[in-house]
Formats: sequence, C-alpha cells, structure tokens
Amino acid sequence: MTALIDVILPVFLVIGFGYVVAWRGLFSESAVDGVMRFAQSFAVPVLLFRSIAKLDLGNSYDPGLMISFYAGAFTAFGLGLMGARVLFGRSTPDAVAIGFCCLFSNSLLLGIPITERAYGTSALAGNFAIISIHSPLLYTFGITLMEGVRSHGSGATMGRVALNALSGILKTPMVIGILAGFVVNLSGLALHGSIWAAVDMMANAALPTALFGLGGVLFRYRPEGDMKAIGMVTGLSLIVHPAVAYGLGRWGFGLETAALRSAVVTAAMAPGVNAYLFANMYGAARRVAASSVLIATAASIFTVWAWLAILP
Repeated sequence: MTALIDVILPVFLVIGFGYVVAWRGLFSESAVDGVMRFAQSFAVPVLLFRSIAKLDLGNSYDPGLMISFYAGAFTAFGLGLMGARVLFGRSTPDAVAIGFCCLFSNSLLLGIPITERAYGTSALAGNFAIISIHSPLLYTFGITLMEGVRSHGSGATMGRVALNALSGILKTPMVIGILAGFVVNLSGLALHGSIWAAVDMMANAALPTALFGLGGVLFRYRPEGDMKAIGMVTGLSLIVHPAVAYGLGRWGFGLETAALRSAVVTAAMAPGVNAYLFANMYGAARRVAASSVLIATAASIFTVWAWLAILP
C-alpha cells in the first residue's frame, strides 16, 4: 500500500489534474496542445539530452537489459498482431496498429517518474538506456511493417521503406536531443556551468508539464467499443511484456537489481499516446488504440503496484 500511495499515486494525480481541468473546460484543447508541444518538442528533448550526456555508457548499456525489455516488447507485439488478425478478424493494417499498441510502452512520461519515485534518481540509468533507442527502433519497425503491408504489390522495397522511416524519425526533437547527448558524452565536450544550469531548468520542467498535458490529452480518448481487443492490448502491455522482461532479466541474464528494476518497470507501463498517433496516422484501429491508451493507463495504477511488490 505504501508503494501505491507514495510512489504511484502522485504521478497519476498530476495526470488526473490535467484530465479534470480539460474535462471541466478550464483548459482548452489548444492550450493542452500547447503544453504538450512545449513538453515533447522542447523540455523532454532537453531532459533526454542531459540524461544521455551524463550517462555512464559502459555500465548502462547491458545487453541483457536491452534483450529482456525488447524481447518482451516484440513478444507482446506478435501476440497482439496474431490476436487481432485471428481472434478478432481485423484487417492486416488494423492488426499492425493494434500490435503496435502492445509494443510501444510509455517508457518516458510514466516509466521515468515512477522509477524515480520508487528507487531514486540514481536508478534511472537503465531507463534512459532503453529510451535512447526506443522511439527510433520501434517507430522504424512499425512504419516499415505498415508501409510494407500497405504497399504490397507496388514494387516498393522494404529496405527503402525502412530507410525513409528512419530518416524521418531522426529529425524528431526527442531523437535529436538523444543524439546531441551522445555527441557530448562520447566527445567529452565540457559545457560551461551556465549552460548546464539552463539545461537543468528546462529538464526539470519536462516531466510535470508532460504528465499534466498527458491528462488533458487522455480526456479526448473516451472508451468506445471493441472491448475484447482493448482488453487484449491492456493485458499484453501491462502483464505479458513485463513478465517476459522479468523472466529473462532475472533467470535468463541474471541482471543486477537496478537493471532488472529498469527493465520491468519500463515494460510495465501502459501504451503511450504515440501508439494512438501511429494508428491515427494510418487510419487503422484508431478506436482501439485511443481507448487502450486511456484504459491501460488507468489500470496500470494497480498493475504497476503489483510489479513493484514483486521486484527486489
């Protein structure tokens, strides 16, 4: 109960505050979009820049950590894709979009604050290692697969589709922040203290702003129909993904406690809003994606509590 009250509840109270003010009309949709634009395009990229620039790359990039997390992610994707196609008879593009919802956990906006509150700032190295390749890898995979499905028979090669997808992703603000952090880290470039002070000011605003904005965004995603598919996405995201990460991390690779915590807590997060944006971009399974983001985020209050109790 202590973990629920002290660790998880504050994060979801900030999200709930954003949800309530949007629901009551105290914060317009355009204002919510402005907050999220500031968070996602400016504050969060600066947070990622700072974190990667100061990350101990040699100790943080544990192959066992990465395999544990991403094996769970792709297992959830495969099961979601097959479930949507075989059990629910959805079209292939719909099945890819539903699988992507199971694949793309909210590693940043939920995973970072919950890990930090549970285990402290020093426990975040593994989280940031996962996040550093999360969007580039998963978006490139999802876009390549979706474009391959949609262009079947058109003569377009998967290699060209993947290259186009990756080139577009590398231009996004968060990936630019990650790459800039790698440049500073690997080059040993010494930045003046005043620059780091400004970076800290922006980075410290990232998570509370993003969580508040996330609440406002979630208000738009009212649950509608397709409850079996939504339930499948929720179960795969909140139970199967972290279970695979836990099993591989603990018994397969024997991860140290900090790495195991990062892998499992990050894997236990609900689908991120980007999962809906992906579905919306292709006009596939939008209702399932939108409702899954909202319902899984609410359900994760209790499932994350359970995972924190299981972790050492």
